[in-house]
Amino acid sequence: MKILALEFSSSQRSFAILDSETNRVAGSAAEMGGRSTRAFALIEQALQKANLTREQIDCLAIGIGPGSYAGIRSAIALAQGWQMARDVKLIGLSSVETIASGLQHQRKFGRTNVVIDAQRNEFYLATYEISASMLKESEALRIVSADEIRSRIEAGQTVVGPELEKWFPQATLVYPEAGITARLATMSKAFVSGDKIEPIYLRETTFVKAPPSRIIP
Repeated sequence: MKILALEFSSSQRSFAILDSETNRVAGSAAEMGGRSTRAFALIEQALQKANLTREQIDCLAIGIGPGSYAGIRSAIALAQGWQMARDVKLIGLSSVETIASGLQHQRKFGRTNVVIDAQRNEFYLATYEISASMLKESEALRIVSADEIRSRIEAGQTVVGPELEKWFPQATLVYPEAGITARLATMSKAFVSGDKIEPIYLRETTFVKAPPSRIIP
């Protein structure tokens, strides 16, 4: 199976193509501060490196956050359109798990706090136990305050994530990478139709009902 992975949840947007038979990334591309209008150009770049065409892609793996809501929505929209045009499989994967799995792939082991900006001076936090043979979520993903992250850093705990330097200079800068997203996709069969895929967003969505229309005599 040829998998095209898209990871748009941070300011580093990345693309990767993986052949599930070899579990090797055959082509990849990335840019910082990317826009959705550049997506197809970068996909073509990855396809050329892999010596493949769009028609040969069997599955799209999408990083669904948490993270940049606009970026994730762009990736989902692209995948939905692709699935409508060509009957490909589609799977959404946690960008937090992608970060943790990337650390394991780099052999960076130990108890690790993965942190992502949630806006409003709050942060997404999940904690993993990482070893050569194990990747275990020991604390489930949730939203916490900046003070909670600082207290963990002060206690000597490892904190990693994208774009954290302006709040936590001691944190390690780590971005979710599409190549890891693609590898995670080979281990899951949770395929969905395009209309079912949604970003990971822990805040409750609220709506304000519009007032009734005014009647002007």
